This record gives sequence, structure tokens and C-alpha cells, in this order.
Amino acid sequence: MFKRLYGWVLHWANTRHAEAVLFVLAFAESSFFPIPPDVLLIAMVLAVRERWLRYFVICLAGSVLGGMAGYAIGWGVWQAVSEWFFRYVFSETTFSNVTSLYQRYDFWAVFAAGFTPIPYKVFTIAGGVAQINFVIFVVASVTSRGARFFLVSLLCWIFGPRIRSFLDRYFAWVTILFFVLLVGGFVLLKYLWR
Repeated sequence: MFKRLYGWVLHWANTRHAEAVLFVLAFAESSFFPIPPDVLLIAMVLAVRERWLRYFVICLAGSVLGGMAGYAIGWGVWQAVSEWFFRYVFSETTFSNVTSLYQRYDFWAVFAAGFTPIPYKVFTIAGGVAQINFVIFVVASVTSRGARFFLVSLLCWIFGPRIRSFLDRYFAWVTILFFVLLVGGFVLLKYLWR
């Protein structure tokens, strides 16, 4: 089923509705859909390489707006079911402890989910549940999703079809490595500036 869904997403790349579908897919993936928009973004940039920047912007806009929708879902649903969870699933103390951790590392949690293969939708909804600072949430989303989609678009523009198999095979590892190096760099700076 997942493979069929993947194929269905790819078939839109060569239609006149490709840009609208890219926006909707990026929006939906940020709050509930399982296929990342990178799949369609890669296919579209490879099909019309001179539009790489336009496709990047469309994908970024859809993803960030979808992330905001995920945040709203988390906030709204949590308001409706929190009493039940506190009564039957976990205590308010446990929830407060987890929420304070999430709020303390809000930017990095959202950034990690937005840039790496970690399911971004989980963190957009969790951001609403924990009611992290919305401005920080949006900045982390724009920064991380922007970096990810820009990197994908740029690589496809520069290397063309040769990059597709590399991205299909190694993109998850490359983004994880980049994120580890980024966080490691900040940790190193923290200790050097003491």
C-alpha cells in the first residue's frame, strides 16, 4: 500500500496540477499524511530544473502552514481530551514534566523534526499539546524545513538526474549526520566560550 501511495504521489510531477499538489502534499505531511513532500519536490525539480527555487518556495510554504495546522490540532484536541488523559492515562505531574522539557528545548525539538527524517507531524501536534511558544515554533519550522527543502532542490538543480538515486538511498543518513554535526558544533562552541 505504501509503495502504491508513493507511486501515486510521483505521478503528479508531470501534470499541470503539480505545483498545487506539491503545496497540498507539503501541508498534509506536516500534520497527518505519511509521504514526505521531498519525493514530489525531487521529481518536479528534475523535470523542470530552472524552476527549482519556485518549487522550493511552494513546498516550504505548504509545509510551514501545515505545521501551524498541526500545532492547532494538538492544541485543540488536547483541550478536549486532557481531563480524560489525566484521569486514565498519566498524571498532570508527568505531563508537566514532559511539557517543561519540550518547552525548554522547543526550538531544537522542532528543528530536528523539521530537518531530519523524524516525523515532523508528531512534533507539530506535540507543540500544540505542550503549547510551546508559537513564534519559536514558526521560526524553527521555517528554518528547518527551509534548510531541508532548499538543500534537496539545490542538489537536484546542480546534479540533475544523477542525484536522484543518491537522495533516494542516503537522504535520511545525510540529514541525520548534518543535524548531529550542527548540534555538535553548538555544544563545542558552548564549551569553548566558557
